[in-house]
Amino acid sequence: MKKLFTLVSLIAVAALVLTACGGGGGAKATNLLDAIKGRGYILVSTDPNYEPQSFLNTAGKRPADTKCPADTLTTAEMQGFDVDVAKAIGKGLGVETCFATPSWDAITAGGWADKWDISVGSMTITVDRQKILDFSVPYYYTPAVVAVKADSGITSLADLAGKALCAGTATTYESWLNHDMAALGLPESSVYAQAPDVKVVTLETDQECAQAIAAGREDFIGYVTSGTVVDANIAAGMPVVKLGSAVYSEDLAAAYDKASTLPSDTLRAEVDKIITQMHSDDTLSALSNQWFGIDLTKAPK
Repeated sequence: MKKLFTLVSLIAVAALVLTACGGGGGAKATNLLDAIKGRGYILVSTDPNYEPQSFLNTAGKRPADTKCPADTLTTAEMQGFDVDVAKAIGKGLGVETCFATPSWDAITAGGWADKWDISVGSMTITVDRQKILDFSVPYYYTPAVVAVKADSGITSLADLAGKALCAGTATTYESWLNHDMAALGLPESSVYAQAPDVKVVTLETDQECAQAIAAGREDFIGYVTSGTVVDANIAAGMPVVKLGSAVYSEDLAAAYDKASTLPSDTLRAEVDKIITQMHSDDTLSALSNQWFGIDLTKAPK
């Protein structure tokens, strides 16, 4: 009996080892795409305070049958242009889309420790970011603009010299204000104006700059952000105006962490196919018109 018990125990241990090593039909995924399909959801990082690109849907209710982890948000709880793009990516992959909401500087810093799979958060492709992140094909293009308080009396970039402007931390807007063209990482043809010499105030996101002005904050006179964000701010009744035309333009894309434990090359290829198809069938154009009131999905000439 003792020998039989020992034999059964050894068989059981061997089975556990085989399962842990991926045997017996339970093989571990060898790339990020297979891992995503195996669990049934893709975890997307995005900003919950970046209307109209991505923001909370306060009327949305979390589905009871969601596969999303408890500490993430579902598509019912988020809305916006980036959110709809992320949803389309999940649909194209045949999985549910879930959202993580880390800080922007944590996303752009790379080294995500596998906490999320992909960023769909209007990230500009820059040379510095390409050192630590991989990018999809662009899904839209945006002009960067300066917005100022409506009663500021400012009418040109030159009028801003010596004053303070706000920008989101670790954004291209901050790099432009700091005259850091290396960090901005854009081709010269995409930069239309040099930043005035100003004091730079940073908040976690550029949308918080607009919200601070609306709340009466006085230590800066304006902010730099996407033209789409300023349009939304004005439509929401914030006391700001655009200052002139675009100062530069950006190519915005989904991003992946080069330090991901599992290779992301097959995932990147599939997402590129999905985004390219969305360009071809005008799905992206329709979403852009829906959320921005203008088609921003065509590459600048």
